Amino acid sequence: MRKLFIILLISIVHRADAQWKAGQNDTLWVPFIVYEGDTMTFKVMDMVNVLGKMSDEQREYMKKWTRLRNAVYVAYPYAKKASFIINDVILHLDKIPDEHQRKKYLSTREKELKKEFTEPLTALSVYQGKILMKLINRETHNNCYDLIKEYRGGFTARFWQTVAWVFGSSLKQDYDPKGADAEMESIVLEVARMYGHA
Repeated sequence: MRKLFIILLISIVHRADAQWKAGQNDTLWVPFIVYEGDTMTFKVMDMVNVLGKMSDEQREYMKKWTRLRNAVYVAYPYAKKASFIINDVILHLDKIPDEHQRKKYLSTREKELKKEFTEPLTALSVYQGKILMKLINRETHNNCYDLIKEYRGGFTARFWQTVAWVFGSSLKQDYDPKGADAEMESIVLEVARMYGHA
């Protein structure tokens, strides 16, 4: 009986020791989450691209969106520069009380701007020009018609409005970042983040 007790005791100790060692050596540390009170392991899986056939509507939407995105990428730097120049001109004009001197200053700035921008702006497509006008409105809070009227006169503004109309556009375009121009606004913010524009 005593031998049986010792064998049983050794067996229990040996078994307990084996379980303890097995637990210590086969323990795997895994990440876990608690979801609705239940603890479970999880793993972040590799990114998987799921490609499906686009419908004609989706293909048409992507075509329009890509065209808009490309136009914004081309036109936005010009709109930023236009905003800077317009603010600079306004700042200088406020310091010039004499009307003759104001016209002289505007004429000088206009020559500088024509020299710098005529070639790149004439390379824009009609569509890119429309986007540029909207972006100038976004940056300056004035439409192109009002800007031309203010600095070049009503006749010149009406002339360029007619030219824009012939090409199916308008200098009086508004910019609505939460409505009709929401997609353009998201692309502008993407460009601004990418190039560090404010």
